[in-house]
Amino acid sequence: MSVNIETRVVDRGNDEYVDDAWRLKENIREADGVLRQRRGFFRSAYRRSTVYLYLDRSSDRLVGFAAVRRDGYILFLAVDDDYRGHGFGKRLVARVAEDYGSVTCHARSTNEGALGFYKHIGFEIRRRIDNYYEDGGDAYYLKLGDDSITDKLSKFLRG
Repeated sequence: MSVNIETRVVDRGNDEYVDDAWRLKENIREADGVLRQRRGFFRSAYRRSTVYLYLDRSSDRLVGFAAVRRDGYILFLAVDDDYRGHGFGKRLVARVAEDYGSVTCHARSTNEGALGFYKHIGFEIRRRIDNYYEDGGDAYYLKLGDDSITDKLSKFLRG
């Protein structure tokens, strides 16, 4: 896939691209059959986060994004299905790791795709949390490990 990608960072308090991010997240949610979130919750969390974006310059289409709290916790990570498998998720996590050092997140215990992705790039399961989600679903708390591929990801970002 030959794509001309633009990287942008949306600072806290700004809701630029929030509607595009919401649509991308909702498309993924519908495809994966996971818990629906309230739009107001998503918008509020987005505005409180630093958001890393990848945009396809040819179409101004949102390719992927990571919304991150001040402590390096990834609230939302999403890559458009048409762009998966090209390293955009890895690059987003690498960017977060460069800026925050410590990177953490939660993943639904039944979301094998997300868990496989996170484990592949060096996240470790730190604990299981029963009934974490509103629907009673369980989650794993994940942390990018000390022996992760963070250095490789950083190199990947640069070239």
